[in-house]
Amino acid sequence: MAAVLTSAPPDPGRERFLAEAVHGLSQTRKSLPCKYFYDAEGSKLFDQICLLPEYYPTRTELGILRAHAADMAACLGPETLLVEYGSGSSVKTRLLLDRLARPSAYVPVDISREHLLETALALRLDYPCLPVLPVCADFSAPFALPRSPRPEARRAVYFPGSTIGNFSEAGAIALMAGVARLVGLGGAFLVGVDLKKDPRVLERAYDDAAGITAAFNLNLLARLNRELDADFDLRRFAHRAFWIEAEGRIEMHLVSRAKQVVHLGGIEIHFARSERICTEHSHKYTLSGFARLARRAGLAVRRVWTDHAQLFSVQYLEVAARR
Repeated sequence: MAAVLTSAPPDPGRERFLAEAVHGLSQTRKSLPCKYFYDAEGSKLFDQICLLPEYYPTRTELGILRAHAADMAACLGPETLLVEYGSGSSVKTRLLLDRLARPSAYVPVDISREHLLETALALRLDYPCLPVLPVCADFSAPFALPRSPRPEARRAVYFPGSTIGNFSEAGAIALMAGVARLVGLGGAFLVGVDLKKDPRVLERAYDDAAGITAAFNLNLLARLNRELDADFDLRRFAHRAFWIEAEGRIEMHLVSRAKQVVHLGGIEIHFARSERICTEHSHKYTLSGFARLARRAGLAVRRVWTDHAQLFSVQYLEVAARR
């Protein structure tokens, strides 16, 4: 019998998006949450970024998966309910699903409803015996899992890419603690973790020659215009990305090219020339540093797979038994 594709609940509300945008842009150091990159247009642009020669994370992670997905699936075990945070284009997911033994269900979780449903529908067509249960939600906040029509032996969260690096240390610990609660004792976390490397490689990856990452970054302002009736002039902002050694992270910013005033949510937002909006932090880790962070969230690293150059890693963690 073909699996039933459930309808996803509505997108997180416009009011929340507006409140978070106004709050971030009203601070002395302006910022916007990077989770709002991924509307339908942003998701398409990110798929283009993943194909860029400068952007090593996707192709490197795909290489790791192609070489080791069978081992990862064996770690997860049969009849696993697989929850994916940030479902994206599902290319990596398919490599894992193809090797999982009798998965109970696949639950993609994404904040972009349109992109989520497109991905879920494609997977339903290609995996007709797999229950695909999409959830439109912000995975950094608590959300309810749909009930699987099949029994589950365990739960696992799959978090590919390097999105764990977008969180502060406290935020990453909170996210992983939330994963531990969601999957429960005996549950698992399979996560992509970008590793520290030459800052020049990192800066090129986040500021490509073709300008696709710049368009992706500027689309965040375009989304404020489309959805929240803001009046940003995208020509008056520039994309910047740079490495901060002391923080161990790449930062992406939108820089005002001139003194200007923008309107959003009934308020005026003033920009000085060269004033920046921080749109993303992307932390990079050592293997030992990430293991220490995970332990603070109640997770223990059991297996690590990397490429030969150790640019990137995929790590398998389990909920640690309490003493």
